[in-house]
Amino acid sequence: MAVKTVVLALLLCAGPLDAESLRILPPPAGKLYHGFYWGGVGTDTHDPTEHDVTPADVARYEQAIGKKTAWVYFSNNWFESRKFPDAMCTWIRDLGKIPYVRLMLRSDVDQRHGEKTFSLQKIIAGEFDVDLRAWARDAKAFGSPVLIEWGTEPNGNWFSWNGKWNGGAIEGPKRYIAAHRHIVDLMRAEGADNLTWVWHVNWLDELEQKWNAFENYFPGENYCDWVALSAYGPTTPLTRDGTESFAFKMREAYPRLTKLAPGKPIILAEFGCDLHNRHVDVVRWTRTALEDLFSNRWPAIAGFCWWNEGWQNDDHKRHDTDMIILHDVDLTRVFRDEFAQHADKIQEAPVTSR
Repeated sequence: MAVKTVVLALLLCAGPLDAESLRILPPPAGKLYHGFYWGGVGTDTHDPTEHDVTPADVARYEQAIGKKTAWVYFSNNWFESRKFPDAMCTWIRDLGKIPYVRLMLRSDVDQRHGEKTFSLQKIIAGEFDVDLRAWARDAKAFGSPVLIEWGTEPNGNWFSWNGKWNGGAIEGPKRYIAAHRHIVDLMRAEGADNLTWVWHVNWLDELEQKWNAFENYFPGENYCDWVALSAYGPTTPLTRDGTESFAFKMREAYPRLTKLAPGKPIILAEFGCDLHNRHVDVVRWTRTALEDLFSNRWPAIAGFCWWNEGWQNDDHKRHDTDMIILHDVDLTRVFRDEFAQHADKIQEAPVTSR
């Protein structure tokens, strides 16, 4: 049957469709998707759960920047629930957008520690197969396109699936690949073909050791549909590293990604910069980053998404991280102005195939 492209919003009027026949496609050549992430603000009594977003947040953001977003990005934390997030995915779909799920098999939101409950070895051994199959069946029943990633930023030692916490240089990347393939195979076996699998790395390998290069974590071209990148500026007011331009980070990572996964769409799944860093002007950094993105100097890039979140770093409020665009009127204006100037390069409505 011939493939035709359709706008998701039109299809959603009829409700869920056959999971096998409907998936998200990259935008037309020369255009970019713009996604939305909202994690809220961390306080003494609340850690951002990475799914604090509401329809009101989406509406407020879109009104401020003057453009519609194509997806809503959020985390599905298994320490909270192992079920497919149907309610959240439904309201996102009702807005005419794609749910983009970070499948987070982890015990808490803390970082830089090994994982006991959802370790790679336990995943590989099949200890969560029942839950993963049920998740996949519910995803299939949802019946509309979903972007999904598991094992976010595996080359970053802050996450428990990094090789540092899973056998080190020899075993770590191998276990990650085996776990990634196991999860994808299980969900495909359940017929969840409406899932578009994204493999998501950090622009910089941390640890900066050869064995920890993101290439060593690649699950294979048959186990990801899109690839994704995180590329942040400084993420706290005091951070001295990461001050390089966005273009610098792309020069480092983009050629490696396109060589590793030729022909795969690339999305900038996460980027951002602290609003109050002493060493980088967030407005200038962001304006240059957006200009570079819209310049088509990286033709494989299919979309981008800023990480809107704030959190505490210690007991001093002036040290708190704040990367929320709407908290800075000048930064909001940069987004609005750049989006208006390059309106013809933004694909607001997701495109699907059937």
